[in-house]
Amino acid sequence: MTRDIPRQGRLLRATAKVLPEHARAHNRSMVLQHLFHSGPGSRADLARATGLTRVTISDLVASLMAEGLVAELGARAEGRPGKPGTLLGVRTDAFQIVAVDLADDERMHGAVMDLSGTVLQRRTERVDGRTGAAAVDALRALCRDLVGLATRPVLGVGVGSPGVIDPAGRVLQAPNREWYDLPLADQLSADLGVPVHVGNDANTAALGEFTYGGAAGGGLLVLTVGGGVGAGIVLDGGLVQGHEHAAGEIGHVTAVDERDDIDGAPLGRPLPCACGRRGCLETVLSVPALRRRTDGLDEDGAAVALAAVGRRLGIVLAPVVSALNLSEVVLTGPTELLDGPLREAALATLHERTMPVVSSNLQLRMTSLGEDGALSGAAVLVLSGQLGVT
Repeated sequence: MTRDIPRQGRLLRATAKVLPEHARAHNRSMVLQHLFHSGPGSRADLARATGLTRVTISDLVASLMAEGLVAELGARAEGRPGKPGTLLGVRTDAFQIVAVDLADDERMHGAVMDLSGTVLQRRTERVDGRTGAAAVDALRALCRDLVGLATRPVLGVGVGSPGVIDPAGRVLQAPNREWYDLPLADQLSADLGVPVHVGNDANTAALGEFTYGGAAGGGLLVLTVGGGVGAGIVLDGGLVQGHEHAAGEIGHVTAVDERDDIDGAPLGRPLPCACGRRGCLETVLSVPALRRRTDGLDEDGAAVALAAVGRRLGIVLAPVVSALNLSEVVLTGPTELLDGPLREAALATLHERTMPVVSSNLQLRMTSLGEDGALSGAAVLVLSGQLGVT
């Protein structure tokens, strides 16, 4: 079975030079990219779209069909003269992906998905305050459960985790989970017997929004608000990583000091952060912090408290938005906390603190993918890592 994949998905810009020894893998990726994003096409279509010779295309298609990734769909129904071309398509149901999102402070969310991003099964695991090795054990159990639910061969497991994570899937530091220098991808892969790809949860959310969420295509920042706060950034079609893989660690920017009293709504004394410092944005914007701030307040009082945090978020985001000339900021997290006074105050503050040419057309919105945004991004980690498809 094949399925047309939504055309709004876009390709990330290549960020590394293609070496001669990688040419076949690169060409294979181009073929899969085209079929994945543009839908079924003939061998001639693929040759024109990729610039590869028909001989090369025929060889690559034969290999992909042998792997079960691509299937012939029959002759094209059209009135062109000559023999009609045979259409090829990605077999989106031939393999399945396990995707896990660790951004939530209370639950680990996981799903079994097909290659088009459709969720087939869901499971959750309560965090219950577990950190360190205990949190890894809980994650391992959730992944085993999901792999066991798959009804097709598992292409891989994608995990979106808080923290600074290198390209090999090693968690360099995730203070809220008490993970430091943890080879999470290698450990899970050895335990599960399938490839595992681990990325920063904000980066995976950005991948999901960019690929499946209808992002406008300009500079995009996705702000994940859960147990912590992080940002994933896509500029000119490329995911911004930073030289220490820490781009987007906006949650640990100092945002509160002793003098803070925004429009008569004091944020209070700077609170200690899991990173060891005080007054980080995370200490006022994370979901636990927002819940503490609004607990026991009536609707009007909660709106004032959330707007105060939104103004502080706008102050922190203003130089980022201005420096990068972003077109969209997307929030992911509980809508009852983020979508309302907080979001509106953040956008108003951005307008106040940046030039109109920068922010007059800026969108600050909630994710269009709902709770599945990070899961979609985790699936993209696997598609990219295993098939070269983004």
